[in-house]
Amino acid sequence: MIRYKTDEEIQLIRDSAQILGKVHGEVAKRVRPGVKTKELDKLAEEFIRDHGGSPSFKNYHGFPAALCISINEVVVHGFPGEYELKETDVVSIDCGVKFKGFHSDSAYTYPLEKVSEEVLTLLERTYQSLMIGIGQARAGNRMGDVSFAIQQHVEQFGYGVVRELVGHGVGKDLHEDPEVPNYGKRGKGVKLAPGMVFAIEPMINLGTKSVVQEKDGWTIRTTDRKPSAHFEHTVAIHKDRTEVLTTHEYIEQNYSFKWRNKSR
Repeated sequence: MIRYKTDEEIQLIRDSAQILGKVHGEVAKRVRPGVKTKELDKLAEEFIRDHGGSPSFKNYHGFPAALCISINEVVVHGFPGEYELKETDVVSIDCGVKFKGFHSDSAYTYPLEKVSEEVLTLLERTYQSLMIGIGQARAGNRMGDVSFAIQQHVEQFGYGVVRELVGHGVGKDLHEDPEVPNYGKRGKGVKLAPGMVFAIEPMINLGTKSVVQEKDGWTIRTTDRKPSAHFEHTVAIHKDRTEVLTTHEYIEQNYSFKWRNKSR
């Protein structure tokens, strides 16, 4: 069942998303070779709590951390730990914040400075697909219009679109209806209407679309062990516009490697 949000509830999600954007910005300052992923997680949790929120992911169905940190062939749900970042890594960092009873959710994939041009291009095109999907997320359209737009953009380049994992509604619960697949058919699926709030999150693989879950019950990686990219925004549908509630602005201000929008 879809829970339609009031203007007041959307404002609370907006407030949560502002904290989330700033968390990402603080983490971005520390993403560099030699940093242990558990250090990034500790920083994020402390920042969230210092600003009156709680980490949405921590203890969610037993997940042990505030951040999902997914390296290279790991698509999503990677555990922070003792791993030290390397200059050739791509690093997806997914975070959620609960503030005054409402969640927000966003993700960003960082290339470190010696990532190949092929992988940088994957990241750029995955980010483009997120924005193209958001462009179709408007009142009167169907969810399939969003899904198709993402799929069409990335599959033309031969990339794999993960099927087993999808975006989701966001609100009082971290995961609500409707589901937001990254593949689908135009004109199909639930009709988008004012008051809907959901996370769009393309998960796009350099190689096969096929993934496997590791024995820890969380970590999802590509079966061919080629890199994956993941970007996410939480959006709200209004009568006359679509609002991106989350922001990557602080990431792009604070991350030292200015990789986006380069000519490739």
